[in-house]
Amino acid sequence: MKRKWIKQVILAMAAGSAILGNAAAADAADIRILPVDTAKFWSGARFDFDVEISAAQNLQSVDVSINGKPAGQFFGKQLVRKDLGNGVISYRVNDVAFPQTGPYTVSVKALDQEGTSVSSVRYQVVREKAPRLAKNVILFVGDGMSLQAREIARILSKGMTNGKYNDLLAMEKLEHNAVITTSGYDSLVTDSANSASAYATGHKSVVNAMGVYEDSTKDPLDDPKVENISEIVKRTRGMSVGIITQAESTDATPAAMIGHTRRRAEQAFLAKDYLAQYHRPDVIMGGGSARYLAKGIPGSKRSDNFNVIQAFKDKGYTFVSTSKELMAAPAGKPLLGLFHTGTMNVYIDREMLKDPKVLKGFSDQPNLMDMTRKSLDILSQNKNGFFAMIEGASIDKQLHVMDWQRAAYDTIEFDQAVEYAEKWNKEHGNNTLIIVLADHAHGISISGTYHERDGKKGREAVRIYQNSIYPTFQDANHDGFPDNPDPDVTLAVQYANHPDYYENYRFMKTPTPPALSTANGGSEANPARIPVGGPAEKVPGNVPVSEPQEAHAADDILLNAGGPGSEYFTGVMDNTEVFFGMLRALGIDANQTRYKNLSQEDK
Repeated sequence: MKRKWIKQVILAMAAGSAILGNAAAADAADIRILPVDTAKFWSGARFDFDVEISAAQNLQSVDVSINGKPAGQFFGKQLVRKDLGNGVISYRVNDVAFPQTGPYTVSVKALDQEGTSVSSVRYQVVREKAPRLAKNVILFVGDGMSLQAREIARILSKGMTNGKYNDLLAMEKLEHNAVITTSGYDSLVTDSANSASAYATGHKSVVNAMGVYEDSTKDPLDDPKVENISEIVKRTRGMSVGIITQAESTDATPAAMIGHTRRRAEQAFLAKDYLAQYHRPDVIMGGGSARYLAKGIPGSKRSDNFNVIQAFKDKGYTFVSTSKELMAAPAGKPLLGLFHTGTMNVYIDREMLKDPKVLKGFSDQPNLMDMTRKSLDILSQNKNGFFAMIEGASIDKQLHVMDWQRAAYDTIEFDQAVEYAEKWNKEHGNNTLIIVLADHAHGISISGTYHERDGKKGREAVRIYQNSIYPTFQDANHDGFPDNPDPDVTLAVQYANHPDYYENYRFMKTPTPPALSTANGGSEANPARIPVGGPAEKVPGNVPVSEPQEAHAADDILLNAGGPGSEYFTGVMDNTEVFFGMLRALGIDANQTRYKNLSQEDK
């Protein structure tokens, strides 16, 4: 007699448990519902809904209901059945929404020759308005800017007197703050794509993904999408959007504000996708011109002959590639500014050392303050308001290569951009919500100070407790940046998660990675970090040997906010709540489509 069983999986926020019928459950069909359990939605925000059935034996029927109503009837669209060719059957409907607030339960029953499998997820749909609405939102993302990265920048930039800081960073003076958790739904420790995507969409995703839920196919461009903030504010309000970064403009954080892909490395696709009218930024600034240049043009990393820069020009954009050109760009036109083929150089190398071997021909790159100034000049021309994401990208990139001094100067530069935006807001009606936060953390810590005044070197020259005399950074011109990143008494900064590397405790004038990849897939400490005359201590790594850089940490990060709607941010919050705080501040009605600007060629 055929074995019959019922597999029941109840994935509920309250219960959070799974119940299996009996031992035969191993033969049951597996059900995967996307979006995942506990997802939160803004009423009217668009998304793709997908149910995947795998390990089924002669699948006979699949019933999908939402709050007891058949899904096709609920959405007003029928789910499309598709065999994905990998042992998975998909039941999918795209571009749908929950128009009403409240709780929703999605239930799925799959019947095959072995019996019935049942799965359920629960969602929450919200919408609210802040007491005082914002016209604009500026989201400042200090990539990888842990609490300790902020503190290092505060020590260097503001200094201390008798144990008290002489001043705080501009970001720290904003009136509201919160602690933000950062994990994705696939892993404890996230990356910039996944974490920035949470800010842009209000949904969790997986490492390397943005604006999507991960399905079972290999195609990185077919995963179920969730509408992001750029698309929502353009569709509902006709607002302008600005994406400003020091990384490649198609790197993870900026791209997460606009794009949809499971693979962040699809940067050539993302550059072209930026042209789509329904989410096209009005201001794009950063590096990464290699992703825009047609194949065959020197420096190009595209595999086709499509010239994305020319396409933006054809749509009326001013194109600039130097600081001088940026300052001369008109405020009345959209702007594409690409100042490097890759990531822009960091502040110390760009503004202080100016080593031509490091700059590699890019000697006129703007600083983040000027990029912020120009972007606000342009974006504020729109009477409907704007959303801008401004990223201090190389805080993260310099911590990865264990160069805390370069990371600190870029944190100071980032903070000065925040300071400019705060002043701009006060001068323009104080109607802009400003949010400053990191996307994830790095495992760095200040253990004391370091000096060799008494002849001690290496670890014996690390001064702890009462011996940790204050560092001797000086700022003679009072520009907020220490004149010398390597004074005689400096900080002793330690790393929690790193490869094998040589620690010399001093600033290195030439950017030098901590470890080098080896031919067998491993890594080894980079001997170039051993200074002439020594000493340098080889520190054993504590991450997999295949990883040649310092890695992200799961630590919570800090958020500071000011302006209309900033009172939303308090206590401990999930990173997805940043999205809801922004839409709340703007008072967005996502059920309303005022600007139907999605042309056929843009789809």
